[in-house]
Amino acid sequence: MELSAPLSVHVLPFSDPPYKFLQTHPSIALLSTCRNLQTFKQIHCHFIKTGLYNTHFALSKLIEFSAISPYGDLPYALLLFKTTQNPNQVIWNNIIRGLSLSESPLLALKYYVAMVLSGLNPNTYTFPSVLKSCSKISGTREGKQIHAHILKLGLEQDAFVRSSLITMYAQNCDLGNARSLFEKSYMRNVVSLTALITGYASGGFLDEARQLFDEIPVKDVVSWNAMIAGYTQAGRLAEALAVFEDMRGAAITPNISTMLSVLSACGQSGSLKLGKWVHSWVEDHGLGSNLKLVNGLIDMYAKCGELIKAKTLFESIETKNVVSWNVMIGGYTRMSSYKEALAQFRRMLQSNVEPNQVTLLNILPACANLGALGLGKWIHAYIDKNRENLATVALWTSLIDMYAKCGDIEAAQQIFDDMNNKSLASWNAMISGFATHGSADMALNLFSRMTNEGFIPDAITFVGVLSACNHAGLVNLGRQYFSRMTQDYKVRPKLEHYGCMIDLLGRAGLFDETENLMKNMEVKPDAAIWSSLLGACRVHGRIQMAEFAARHLSELEPENPGVYVLLSNIYARAGRWEDVARIRTRIKDRGMKKVPGCSSIEVDSIVHEFVVSDKTHPESKEIYEMVNEIDSLLAKAGFKADTSEVLYDMDEEWKEGALSHHSERLAIAYGLISTKAGTTLRIVKNLRVCGNCHSATKLISKIFNREIIARDRNRFHHFKDGCCSCKDYW
Repeated sequence: MELSAPLSVHVLPFSDPPYKFLQTHPSIALLSTCRNLQTFKQIHCHFIKTGLYNTHFALSKLIEFSAISPYGDLPYALLLFKTTQNPNQVIWNNIIRGLSLSESPLLALKYYVAMVLSGLNPNTYTFPSVLKSCSKISGTREGKQIHAHILKLGLEQDAFVRSSLITMYAQNCDLGNARSLFEKSYMRNVVSLTALITGYASGGFLDEARQLFDEIPVKDVVSWNAMIAGYTQAGRLAEALAVFEDMRGAAITPNISTMLSVLSACGQSGSLKLGKWVHSWVEDHGLGSNLKLVNGLIDMYAKCGELIKAKTLFESIETKNVVSWNVMIGGYTRMSSYKEALAQFRRMLQSNVEPNQVTLLNILPACANLGALGLGKWIHAYIDKNRENLATVALWTSLIDMYAKCGDIEAAQQIFDDMNNKSLASWNAMISGFATHGSADMALNLFSRMTNEGFIPDAITFVGVLSACNHAGLVNLGRQYFSRMTQDYKVRPKLEHYGCMIDLLGRAGLFDETENLMKNMEVKPDAAIWSSLLGACRVHGRIQMAEFAARHLSELEPENPGVYVLLSNIYARAGRWEDVARIRTRIKDRGMKKVPGCSSIEVDSIVHEFVVSDKTHPESKEIYEMVNEIDSLLAKAGFKADTSEVLYDMDEEWKEGALSHHSERLAIAYGLISTKAGTTLRIVKNLRVCGNCHSATKLISKIFNREIIARDRNRFHHFKDGCCSCKDYW
């Protein structure tokens, strides 16, 4: 990696009055009480007004606050730095340290180069920050170059510099150099040993780290923190929390770093009780205004499902930074509160906080699940505009997933084809995208390309491949890929793989083979598998087997009304209305409510949601006028509603009325009145599309000359010219 220095700016020179005068100046003291950027800017203005700004000492304090403080702003620090002529070591060190702590650690190395080129020698305060940056970018080559400079300056034996070198080598998995430096230390003190432990732990070598940790006779808080953080980062959460309990038992006072790691472990493991204890600790120690800790608490509460508590803490922050927004948006996305996630993202943009990679990785799944293609396209343009910082494999992969789930499979494929460096996740996202759109040939051809290019498929890959076979009814190919998965690639089948096969075989009417596969599964069938079998029974009218599947499903999910609704549907198709009434009575007696069908459509970057017979939309009158027009045109075209899917023994006329008010019909009607002729309509539904709406939508696409792309719970349907891409197999 070639490092170049940033541009420098020349302004008027600075001269410092006596140090004692500056140190005790009241304006300097104001910085220690500053808790937001607005107040900081007022203090900055006061520095300028009093003439204090024209001293290196005062400027170093301003840059230190804005670059390093949790209440600061790094871009502001960089602007301040560029107004400085001949910055001294302290100023250079502050800006380099701020960059090393940021999400742009490479800039810290560039400023280090600029410092050297300016004629100033780095000192023992410079190198720990620079080496930290090397660790963050996995820059072993750059780290070795800096190590050579340290040797040239004779600073290798400085305890903090040596510790930073050990940590850098260990974190970059160069354990030989890390251990060698430790062994050559003149004084193998706790600092250097802790550095080695930190390096081993953060590099994932936890057993080695724990062995060294156990050898320390008197452990300090940094040693404990290293182990807790290492276990947390590796996902060994129970061990992380156990070490924390041992730390408390040893009467070691935790610090902010300790609590940040513990909060992370609590959030990932769902340990809400301990997380609340940490919250109390924060309040008891007067740290409720520490932004890092508050952000950690928000993240913990959100991951533990306590979104109201997380939101309360979030709103209490006077000046939110990008991390604050990220943890709140991420919390909503993880809890499937996608509309709230989008609302927070829009608030963030209105607050003039620039989204970063983490923000976009959190919000793109929300766009995907809501079908918010307009916002997804805006994010794509934003990434293109900020390619230097945002054009990562992870973000391109997330964009592929977003476009595929929003119905624009062509855009997803374009991004995939344009990627120079693809990860396994990129291939998986594209294969899955083709599968859900019913393009089985494309998915299976891409799988062949992937393996030919040397990628080893994993369990996620085969979920996509088997789904492709399932959606296209490719029974023989499904059997072959299932066999290849287990025999050629040694991937043990999971519930998702069995679910694909059982659905594929069941819908093909191969019930003997389906039963045999279920009996020989390596894992116990879950609710999704029994639901697949029940769905296959609905297709083929297998009432006895449906009752068998329903019993197992109700045992696993006794409060789920879906099993009874589906069984009632099967009885209704067979005209067994007494059984329908019996099932309905059971649902009513247990107080269960059917999950309502909900469909959404995005128009002008706003997502509009509808439920069956919905009349809450502001344009409800116009929507129902369009529904009536659609019904009239369908009738003229010879369409006859299939009332067998309506679960009540009611008059045929009423059945037809209920069907025409299904949520997707309302969404389509709104799309027709609110978009220009010829515009593609994109619908997202939370349930499986019913046969009646499927037949009606095919004809609507022809009558109105519109392409309608609908995503239901299982797959995509592309309606065009009276046909559907699924070929009526779904």
